[in-house]
Amino acid sequence: MIELTRLNGEVFVLNAELIETIAASPDTVVTLVNGHRYVVKESVDAVTEKVIQYKRRTKAF
Repeated sequence: MIELTRLNGEVFVLNAELIETIAASPDTVVTLVNGHRYVVKESVDAVTEKVIQYKRRTKAF
């Protein structure tokens, strides 16, 4: 799970395993495998780094 911020400032937690794409258009849009889309404040690079850190944490168990 990774923590992200909607454009209105609302913080939410997203299952990183469900992310299909991350795109900048110009806002960052995270699209899940089920088609749901989330527009977030974090940059594409920041979301990618959060996913990498999540994967590292989960592989440690």
